[in-house]
Amino acid sequence: MVAVVAAFSGCANRPADPTPNTAPSASAPPDQTNATNAIPLGGVSGAGTAREYRRDAATHLYNRNKERIYAGKMPPLLYAVGVLQVHIDARGNVTGLDWMRAPSHAPEVVAEIERSVREAAPYPAPAKMGRVVYTDTWLWEKSGKFQLDTLTEGQL
Repeated sequence: MVAVVAAFSGCANRPADPTPNTAPSASAPPDQTNATNAIPLGGVSGAGTAREYRRDAATHLYNRNKERIYAGKMPPLLYAVGVLQVHIDARGNVTGLDWMRAPSHAPEVVAEIERSVREAAPYPAPAKMGRVVYTDTWLWEKSGKFQLDTLTEGQL
């Protein structure tokens, strides 16, 4: 019992924290980050190449669209397949979209993919690269659910 009391009494006499209070001022906009130690809203990617970053971006998109991810192996005939390049700046914001292969027979899918990509921002900040352009293939099932080639479970 004496040991327990002695242990707790040491907690009461802690020295003052030598670190000054560095809380952001109330006048700073909420979306601003402290350049020295703040983590961007979408997190940080340690990827060194666009191919490595693609996995981080795909995981981020899956987390933002959990209810829309097709579970299991995709059916043999997909409604649409599209290949999209996404431009990401140093803070994880989408700065551009370029279709490498758009599903032209399904303009509603093109619009939905573009909307989904933009709404998922900010993405993990590409810390090692400063900015990145990555490419992924969208596998779209007729129900509106999808998988990305990077994280696909395959096809039947």
